[in-house]
Amino acid sequence: MYQSYSMELAGRTLTVDIGRVGKQANGCAFMHYGDTTVLSTATASEKPREGIDFFPLSVEFEEKLYAVGKIPGGFNKREGKASENAILTSRVIDRPMRPLFPKDYRNDVTLNNMVMSVDPQCRPEVVAMLGAAIATSISDIPFDGPCAMTQIGMVNGEFLVNPSQDEWNNGDLQLTVASTMEKVIMIEAGANEIPEEKMLEAIYMAHDINQTINAFINKIVAEAGKPKHSYESCAIPQEMFDAMKEIVTPEQMEEAVFSDEKQVREENIRQVTEKLEEAFADNEEWLAILGEAVYQYQKKTVRKMILKDHKRPDGREINQIRPLAAEVDLIPRVHGSAMFTRGQTQICDVVTLAPLSEVQRVDGLDEQITSKRYMHHYNFPSYSVGETKPSRGPGRREIGHGALAEKALVPVLPTEEEFPYAIRAVSETFESNGSTSMASTCASCMALMAAGVPIKKMVAGISCGLVTGDTDDDYIVLTDIQGLEDFFGDMDFKVTGTHDGITAIQMDIKIHGLTRPIVEEAIRRTREARLFIMDEVMSKAIDKPRAEVGAYAPKIFQLQIDPAKIGDVVGQRGKTINEIIERTGVKIDISDEGAVSICGTDKEMMDKAADMVRIITTDFEEGQIFTGKVVSIKEFGAFLEFAPGKEGMVHISKIAKERINRVEDVLTLGDTVTCICMGKDKMGRISFSIKDVPQNK
Repeated sequence: MYQSYSMELAGRTLTVDIGRVGKQANGCAFMHYGDTTVLSTATASEKPREGIDFFPLSVEFEEKLYAVGKIPGGFNKREGKASENAILTSRVIDRPMRPLFPKDYRNDVTLNNMVMSVDPQCRPEVVAMLGAAIATSISDIPFDGPCAMTQIGMVNGEFLVNPSQDEWNNGDLQLTVASTMEKVIMIEAGANEIPEEKMLEAIYMAHDINQTINAFINKIVAEAGKPKHSYESCAIPQEMFDAMKEIVTPEQMEEAVFSDEKQVREENIRQVTEKLEEAFADNEEWLAILGEAVYQYQKKTVRKMILKDHKRPDGREINQIRPLAAEVDLIPRVHGSAMFTRGQTQICDVVTLAPLSEVQRVDGLDEQITSKRYMHHYNFPSYSVGETKPSRGPGRREIGHGALAEKALVPVLPTEEEFPYAIRAVSETFESNGSTSMASTCASCMALMAAGVPIKKMVAGISCGLVTGDTDDDYIVLTDIQGLEDFFGDMDFKVTGTHDGITAIQMDIKIHGLTRPIVEEAIRRTREARLFIMDEVMSKAIDKPRAEVGAYAPKIFQLQIDPAKIGDVVGQRGKTINEIIERTGVKIDISDEGAVSICGTDKEMMDKAADMVRIITTDFEEGQIFTGKVVSIKEFGAFLEFAPGKEGMVHISKIAKERINRVEDVLTLGDTVTCICMGKDKMGRISFSIKDVPQNK
């Protein structure tokens, strides 16, 4: 017998089946929301993984294309590596749940969410988020839950709880909020310049709904949950800390970490570690965990300095931003480039423009989104942090950072009609010491303007950190956190936006939630900081988009034709359009609605191609003047080609004002001549004349 639980959630029934399937997993929740079905499982290894100093949690969001009635493309015909959406969804599930596992837990844990059916009214992402939380809560895996997640959209100024896929894609807000029974533990948002007050309203609307879901999960746990298993703790022994403090005093450790130069601080810690290694040379057990112990010692020191003494490792004030610099056009010949520097964090962003045929094709569970016109990619090479390792392509972190900066700028991009280009921005991390994703947002904004992309407003981003004490009222919010404050702090609260509102939020924490005053202060601080960055730094490098794209960027001209004439332009098996491309060297894209985009670098050839398209799609009418090429000569006249696939005949009597006996006496194959359309003859055929062209033409 299995147990089934249901609740009403945003006007639809959420049903959770426990014990129906997946019985060998530590925890399994078979989720149903509308017709969306997700199988969520939680499994853990029996023993901790040896030789690691972190919690090995793996979260998967598996998109099965049968869920939307598709067979995967390509030769293999089965799902391959995770899509970008699957990776981003996995990260959104991971971030709020990871802090709720014991900090000294080293057993491998996998949370798997398999999407088996998709109802467009019930997004599978939110079902998987809830399924992962429920499967873990009812399992025997140590977990300080429950936690719940709610998504908020906004259409026509009205908030929508767990919106449909269409409402999510086309609304002004995409907000995901996770909460425990007391506090907010994760925020992820993309927004169309939502004011800070409105965003806070949406966040706490979701938080309130999460409380009803948490109560529902608690009921399931009470009736179907397993007792939590014991585990082998990997915590550092207190006697080891006591011994370390006798060798390296707290004052000496504070001196070691108190530096605004990352390399200086790392050298100081290396020397501290060497000193401790010598002291513990005879204690193999302590030597094996010394790296983690030094890390914990640093963490305690930095947190004490910030919280009790209000001292930051680099000597800054609590709300002070590191030194800033911005410049554009540093990379020659690319379509647009910019560099943004904040302390020891430095990003160079390069923008490339291309015809709309270069958009990224998307194959996934959301059938509404089949392509991406704007792509932002983020790279994080090892040299940026002074390390050496081979590049194996972007990991989940890189994909997540790129997506965040992309989300930040989407609301200010021009429409395809305003700017008919595919746009790719690539952020190269030259140097990293905290919040490279926010530096990427600033650099990308400037690079887009430098490339001549007519973005509507400037966008900047900044991150705030947090150090908490023993009570909810004992905390300090830090503006512009560097790497050390991120590693040892409790929060990384990233916000991007314009002068008028927020465009993206990503909040990560390492504690069991934030109080509302902390959230409000972080949002206020990030607004103050981003306005300063835009007004005092970015706008001095470039204050508005350039009027035209650069010399090396392709030029794109658009014209509209009757959709019924698309076949005439394309021609049989593409013969006509390929002939135009061959003659002019341009690229041509035609939409189903008849929008023709002509892309090239030679304006004369682009104009020539446009004229050809116009001629092909224009019905011949009396009085029209054309320029044609003689392609065939007969006894009775000559055939002129006005454009590929578009020909007309000039009768011998219409070639010259005087009488001629042979067409060849006046015309030769390959001649270019001007003629006028005379309308239809008695047999209904279109006739042309060279001799009747007005002299002023």
